[in-house]
Amino acid sequence: MYRTILLAYDGSRQGREALDQGAELASLCQARVYLLAVVAHELGVALAEAAAPSDLPEREYQEVRRMLTEGAEALRRAGLSVDTRLAAGNPAEEIGRMAHEVGADLVVVGHREQSALARWWHGSVGASLLAHAPCSLLVAVADR
Repeated sequence: MYRTILLAYDGSRQGREALDQGAELASLCQARVYLLAVVAHELGVALAEAAAPSDLPEREYQEVRRMLTEGAEALRRAGLSVDTRLAAGNPAEEIGRMAHEVGADLVVVGHREQSALARWWHGSVGASLLAHAPCSLLVAVADR
C-alpha cells in the first residue's frame, strides 16, 4: 500500500503521536521511512537578527538536530531503517517539497490545536499541505 512514508517531526507531543502512528504504518507496509524536521524562520526573529545578530539561529538548529536524532533513534528501536532530513523555511512548503523529492506515498503530521487568531496568523500546516503534498496525508491525532 505505502512504499515510502515521510514523517514530519517537531518533537512535540503531537509530533510524537505522528511518529508513533507513522512507524506502525511503516512496519505494517514495510515502507521506506524519511524523517523530516523543519526549522521555521519567523519574520520577527529574522528582523531582530538583522538588527542585532546573536547565536539564536544556530542554537535553534542545534535543538532541531537533537530532536531529529531523538526521533530517528525511536524509529530504529522500532526496527525501522530511517533517513533523516533537516530543512529550513515554511513547514508546509518544505514538507511538500521533500514528499516530491523522495516520492512519498504518504505524509504523516501531528495535529495541534490552535486558536482562530493563531490559524489566521501562522496558518495550518495540515491544511496548507493539502496544496503542497503530492500524496496522501495522515494527520495523527493524539488521545485527548
